[in-house]
Amino acid sequence: MFVSFFPRPKLFFWSALIWTAISMALWYGYAQGLVEPSGKIGVELFWSPQQLWFDLYFAISVAIFAGFWMTLAPHPWAIWSILGSALILFTSYFQVQVSVAINSWYGPFYDLVQAALSKSKPVTIEQFYSELSTFAGIAMIAVIVGVMTRFFVSHYIFRWRTAMNDFYVTNWSRLRAIEGASQRVQEDTMRFATTMEGLGVNFISSVLTLLAFLPVLLRLSSNITELPLIGHIPYPLVFAAIAWSILGTGALALIGIRLPGIEFFNQRVEAAYRKELVLGEDDPTHAAPPTLAMLFGHIRHNYFRLYLNFMYFNVGRIVYLQTDVIFPYILLGPTIVAGKITLGSMNQILNAFTQVRQSFQYLINSWSTIVELISIYQRLRAFEAKIHGEPLPPIETELEPKSL
Repeated sequence: MFVSFFPRPKLFFWSALIWTAISMALWYGYAQGLVEPSGKIGVELFWSPQQLWFDLYFAISVAIFAGFWMTLAPHPWAIWSILGSALILFTSYFQVQVSVAINSWYGPFYDLVQAALSKSKPVTIEQFYSELSTFAGIAMIAVIVGVMTRFFVSHYIFRWRTAMNDFYVTNWSRLRAIEGASQRVQEDTMRFATTMEGLGVNFISSVLTLLAFLPVLLRLSSNITELPLIGHIPYPLVFAAIAWSILGTGALALIGIRLPGIEFFNQRVEAAYRKELVLGEDDPTHAAPPTLAMLFGHIRHNYFRLYLNFMYFNVGRIVYLQTDVIFPYILLGPTIVAGKITLGSMNQILNAFTQVRQSFQYLINSWSTIVELISIYQRLRAFEAKIHGEPLPPIETELEPKSL
């Protein structure tokens, strides 16, 4: 799954993690201070001196890392796996910067709206539309970069699938006897690359969002000194975001712990049914109605099991997410009623709090996708074991999935 696309995967990913930590420490500890922030709001933020300095710093860091690996362990897919991954990382950072720019825009815009509605100071229609045009400029850049990123990511995913496909086809003589081998090569390779890229990008975005919005939340929440029922604690909104996210993540992970195994067996019974139908196209001794009825019965049995377990999971997930909508308002209730913040400040705090909270809720927002990825990984892991002469994973010999 990884060795076909990345050079020496275990060492590569560990070195990428270490190099990223070193580069970030150097940036926040030294390099960032070499250029003064502009303090601008709007599209000017994206080509401000500090932003351009960061772009150059990022490019130099990537060039050093890529040059090291291309020299140490040449790989036919190195350009896509190393430089392509770096480009996706950069666009994830850019999208976070778009969110920061929009959050900065919230303050003056909603303060302007509040002033207009309360008639506390004169507001002209030109001022109002000028603020909207600022948002439109940010949004336009975000759309252009987003579309170009998705186009590139589509090619990135297909290259990863191609690398896996070539690797497994080369070893096909040893893999063909595994149940559903054709489906695993033809379908699961694409699903694995797509799902892995999506989860990876979301995880990176969550980390970058935390780095970008935690300081913003700390700065904006200076007027909030205590939480309902808890009282005065340091950094109350940050504490609340972390505690609330850990509670939801732990509860939903416990409820959905059986789903990956059931999804794996779902693919197994589907593959058995599909194979019998394919054999029946050329051989009249296959695909007899009693056989198809039995195989479809297995499909029905496993799907009903899957639906039941997803019902448990969705009850917890929906209750949590619906409560999550009003949770920040509960925290800000005393501050809003006391009139300690303006409408613009409130919207900035709510947006920053939501960004931080959702970053900590990565597992909650991605759990269904993670379930699918684990199932695909288990299916392709059998290929890896066969190629390396290792025993097949235990799930390959289980007759029934475990469920609640």
